[in-house]
Amino acid sequence: MKLVLLGTTGYHPSQRGHTACLMLPEVGIVLDAGTAMFRVHERLCTPQLDIFLTHAHLDHVVGLTYLQNVVRDKQLERVTVHASPKALGAIQEHLLAEALFPAQPPCEFRALAETVPLAQSGRLSWFRLEHPGGAVGFRLDWPDCSMAYVTDTTASAAAPYVEALRGVDLLVHECNYPDAKAELAQRWGHSATSAVAEVARQASVGRLVLTHLDPTAGEEDPLGLEAARRIFPSTTLGHDLLELEF
Repeated sequence: MKLVLLGTTGYHPSQRGHTACLMLPEVGIVLDAGTAMFRVHERLCTPQLDIFLTHAHLDHVVGLTYLQNVVRDKQLERVTVHASPKALGAIQEHLLAEALFPAQPPCEFRALAETVPLAQSGRLSWFRLEHPGGAVGFRLDWPDCSMAYVTDTTASAAAPYVEALRGVDLLVHECNYPDAKAELAQRWGHSATSAVAEVARQASVGRLVLTHLDPTAGEEDPLGLEAARRIFPSTTLGHDLLELEF
């Protein structure tokens, strides 16, 4: 299975990249709809598109307003946006308010079921995350591979969500700050490097990819990747358009 990181920064786009959006082109799945959502168009090759949203913060949902262009010239059977009832309510009342966005996107909205069947005999399940305003994470399982996506939370090896990640082949986890800014990460409901690596080790995942990076960081290695690798060696720093096979 191929995963493409279309957007890997948090809060706002920057010279480093666009905000949260991941895609599994083979099965027509998008995880979060940040400013990188426009990149879905050229990779869309299935008759359906399922967009799963972790929460309704703008850096994760603004790309829903790009959908007319995302699906143009595509013969799609359906486009479905899945999210918690709270997130869907916020999106429909505010982001898609007539005064802000009078042209409604070409999609249907559906509250997240406990599990969602996916193409190629897969299934998606979700779990709650601690974050201001609330958020969820996703686990996606197929007969021969699995992955999990965790964004907008403060990582802790003792957190309840760790068990939901256990044994996945690939974990994509937010890491907004390096260890030197761990206190800031805690304050804003985000994660720092070593704590994320501890989560990966505790959950016995196959690989860890760090994403949702601080958009103001200018360094080539803004997180101190070696600190993560000392705890969990199979750690990679995510960047826009990185393709991963799992």
